[in-house]
Amino acid sequence: MLALRAWLLLLLLSPALVSAELLRLVADPWPPFNDQRLPGKGLASDLVEQALARAGYTTSYVEVPWERAVLGLKRGDYDVLINAWYSADRTEYGYFSQPYLVNRIRFMQRKGSNIRFETLADLYSHSIAVVRGYAYSKEFDSDPQLLKVGVSSFEIAARMLHAGRVQLALEDELVARHLLGRKLSGIRDELEFLPLPLSENGLHILVRRSLAQHREIARRFDAAIQAMSDDGSYAATLKRHSP
Repeated sequence: MLALRAWLLLLLLSPALVSAELLRLVADPWPPFNDQRLPGKGLASDLVEQALARAGYTTSYVEVPWERAVLGLKRGDYDVLINAWYSADRTEYGYFSQPYLVNRIRFMQRKGSNIRFETLADLYSHSIAVVRGYAYSKEFDSDPQLLKVGVSSFEIAARMLHAGRVQLALEDELVARHLLGRKLSGIRDELEFLPLPLSENGLHILVRRSLAQHREIARRFDAAIQAMSDDGSYAATLKRHSP
């Protein structure tokens, strides 16, 4: 009888039980990180689904606009927002994993423009195309002396930059490279990044705090990402999604 009880306890604590738990993943479309039309649904989606599978979870995945994703997490429609930057206000309704990717926000210029950037003050005389509603960095967003030109997408920003209507544009490096290799391939060779990034932001999963096991889910996810890094599957995934 004691042996049977011990066996039942081991069964209840086994990862197989966790695998029965379905986590509802959500992201906003953000190629190449999240996009159902891309292989693996994009780089971030691919890494997160692999890691959660290793951690013993089954998952479903949907893409909705950012505002709907956040609202859905708050009210319990989704369990995990897979593409979140850290902010203190988000900790009120979500629990952050460790970062599993880094977003490098970089300036682009026309080749040969020779714009120097070491501090924001170096850019006061230059017009900068920015996507409306995006948060780039606290210092950049709040600096009133920067000449920011609001646009609806990086594609428009890049075309304005190419046409000489602005002198700089801002975007995550991988997003920019993705678009320059596709929709913007015709102007790719005429634009270049400035050497220094504006900011580097860790990309996390954000687990719904009202989920009883939110800390355990994040802990298992972090451990799985580390295991993927150790065995080479993390690097292999990055390579598969490289532009």
